[in-house]
Amino acid sequence: MIDLKRNSRLRPLRQRISGGLAALGMGLLLGSVPPAALAEEDRIQLPELGDATSGLVSHAREKDLGQMWLRMFRSQVPTSSDALLQQYVEETVKGLAEHSPLEDKAVDVVVVNNDTMNAFAVPGGVMGIHTGLFLFAENEDQFASVVAHELGHLSQRHYARSLEAQRNSTIPTLAGMLGALVLAATAGGDAGLAAMTATQAAALDNQLRFSRQNEKEADRVGIQTLAKSGRDPQAAGEMFEQMLRATRYYRRPPEFLLTHPVTEKRIADARLRANRMPDTKTTDSLDYHLMRARIRVRAEDTPQQAVKRFQAELRGIHDNEEAARYGLALAQIDAGKPDYALETLQPLLDARPDKNTYVLARADIDITRNAYDTAIERLQSALDKAPGDHALTMGLANAHFKAGNYLAAERLLETHSRVRREDPSVWYLLAETHGLAGDIVGVHEARAEYYILNGVFDKAAQHLRHGIRLAKNDYQTHAILEQRLKDVMKMQREAKEL
Repeated sequence: MIDLKRNSRLRPLRQRISGGLAALGMGLLLGSVPPAALAEEDRIQLPELGDATSGLVSHAREKDLGQMWLRMFRSQVPTSSDALLQQYVEETVKGLAEHSPLEDKAVDVVVVNNDTMNAFAVPGGVMGIHTGLFLFAENEDQFASVVAHELGHLSQRHYARSLEAQRNSTIPTLAGMLGALVLAATAGGDAGLAAMTATQAAALDNQLRFSRQNEKEADRVGIQTLAKSGRDPQAAGEMFEQMLRATRYYRRPPEFLLTHPVTEKRIADARLRANRMPDTKTTDSLDYHLMRARIRVRAEDTPQQAVKRFQAELRGIHDNEEAARYGLALAQIDAGKPDYALETLQPLLDARPDKNTYVLARADIDITRNAYDTAIERLQSALDKAPGDHALTMGLANAHFKAGNYLAAERLLETHSRVRREDPSVWYLLAETHGLAGDIVGVHEARAEYYILNGVFDKAAQHLRHGIRLAKNDYQTHAILEQRLKDVMKMQREAKEL
């Protein structure tokens, strides 16, 4: 897959916002610098979400804030462009949301490329998952227990309730939390830990007790959601134990524990709640272990090191033999050894020839060998059986792109962009494809959408203006781009309030 190179493209905005977050964090740490003393451009300013008489924040306002927050977050952190991983996480969240009390089941998921264990929920139905969560959770039910817990926070509207409880506080607790999530995802967690700890320490005792009540409520709702979805409710207690062990044996606790403190009592309470649930017979998920293998391959410093690790696992102890073999095949592909990769992967294909995860890996081997037509045929056949599948669609578009079939890739991605309008990776690849297919107006339109989703509104506006100028003889396209430019100007004004 094409490298999105998000870090280099977003650096100007990253520098501006990170300066504000750093200044905010320092103010929280020192405790003596009030928000008013910070320069206007060096503060995160959250919009007015209600007054003393308005009660809870409206759902519509939460949704708007969540979407703007997501754009700001994407502009600051390295997010995943792995379509297979993104699809897996989205489907897991969706499946759990169907069994949760969440009113609006549509949740936007952002997967953060970071090997620390963290997950978070933001008002308006936004959930973030660090790839490191896969490294800590030993099975899918443990992973799902964290997702269900975050859905519990969203369903009980803890964010809005905490704002109402803290509206008279002089400490920007909410801004500190949001800033710390960005810092934790970009600075390895140390800066985020400091900012988050200072924020919590500065809060009043009754606010901390309210926070503990939120956690207890989210535990209860999350365990109920696990049980209703057919998963093992005991997994919540198991995951808490994993977290508690992390505090004992690691240099610092996982970021997740900064907002979700774990104690022996909390583990016992989780187990007690789970014991009250009906017995559930669950089976270990192969897909989870396959996604975990993908992340573990990328977590190694080099493909060669990943090859050695998975070879050792296949010879000795492993969590799942099939996943270890899959991980070895991926590492061999990354190491430029397609023949070895095929030899490793073939037993998996023989046993499960229609499994899309293996079909995509086989196509990657074809692409590494420059056998583009074979890869395209293989992926098209799989997509015909699963129309609209995100990972297969992106894989096929990439194969067409690599083969120089730019018009075919363009048609595929244009259709897909209408289904996944909020996916930056789709717009990025579409912009690249438009350029090589000769559609310059399309390049500017797709680039604008990509930058909008990443919160870089000045660049989005710049591309839209170029597109408007070039489309002056195409009334329909011209009108669409002009309206989109108005949308961007509005977003830019709203972003200044954050």
